[in-house]
Amino acid sequence: MRVRFPKHCLYFSLFFVCFSCLGTSQDNIVPADHKNIQYTGRINFSDPRSPSLSWPGTYIKANFSGSSLSLILDDQHGKNFFNVFIDNDWQNPIIIDCKKGEKTYAVASHLKDNEHSLTIFKRTEGHDGSTVFKGLVLDEGATLLSPPRRPKRRIEFFGDSITSGMGNEAPEIDADQDPSQKNNFLAYGAITARNLDSEYVCTSLSGIGIMASSFDFTMPDYYDQLDATGINGPKWDFNQWTPDVVVINLFQNDSRLVHKKLNPVPNDADRIQAYYDFLEVLRNKHPDAYIVCTLGSMDATKEGSEWPGHISKAVLKFRKDHKDNRIDTLFFEFTGFTKHPRVKHHKANAEKLTAFIKAKMGW
Repeated sequence: MRVRFPKHCLYFSLFFVCFSCLGTSQDNIVPADHKNIQYTGRINFSDPRSPSLSWPGTYIKANFSGSSLSLILDDQHGKNFFNVFIDNDWQNPIIIDCKKGEKTYAVASHLKDNEHSLTIFKRTEGHDGSTVFKGLVLDEGATLLSPPRRPKRRIEFFGDSITSGMGNEAPEIDADQDPSQKNNFLAYGAITARNLDSEYVCTSLSGIGIMASSFDFTMPDYYDQLDATGINGPKWDFNQWTPDVVVINLFQNDSRLVHKKLNPVPNDADRIQAYYDFLEVLRNKHPDAYIVCTLGSMDATKEGSEWPGHISKAVLKFRKDHKDNRIDTLFFEFTGFTKHPRVKHHKANAEKLTAFIKAKMGW
């Protein structure tokens, strides 16, 4: 395994893994459909031996024996990054910088020859393409053990680049676009889910809005997809995984784009109705979930912004019309930082959201 250290190390001790060109014995490959591999998120299992991960924050867990471990991944474009955690060492991820095509990535060696845990977590999002997981490579004679317990609580997040974690590991003076500095594991949603010992699903895409996006589709077109790589055919089966809490963080892109992309420009009533309509869509899919409508912490929540008010009015109308008390608002204050939130901002927002959900859900 060839390991290199990054030039700067902001929040983790980081190890970047390069792929191995060495052959692997068929005898010690554990296929992706093994019963002891545990998956969480919107994952395409149309080929059970080649599940495809495209959404940010999708993750795989397993327990294994032995002293080494490799992963076999087939990346669509060579743009995705993954965190790999061994033995729940959350502060020291091994980072896979995927290369295009099927490669074997050696992620652990010289471990103590006993039982270990594995978490594989997709840092990047649908814009970066999908990755097919082909299986694990263990030591000769090593095995997969029973999978870890699943948390009983479940939270799903619907959002844009903020929820995806765009630029969150970039230095504050730098731009936000380097995919290696996009880390959904340290976005506010993933942090909140871990704070609350909850399973986590992230349905987000940088640039997306409810009325206007940086591209030609919006969240109402996109929210129900199985695959995150643009608009495509297969739909997600909402009966497969039911959240206890749904968090929405949308309207940031609308605040920037409705005047540029929509003609006529929607008035206040149109904006409130658009948010209201999306609430109806999600409530129909999740009739029992507690819905938290957030916004921020970019400039859509700056002082004097009209967008939090649009959300508040939509939620109040929805509560009254549907006699629905399991829906509320919580806004993340604009700190004056004009780029995408960095990890410190995500952590602060996660603490606020964690406390709010604890109070509302009795967790």
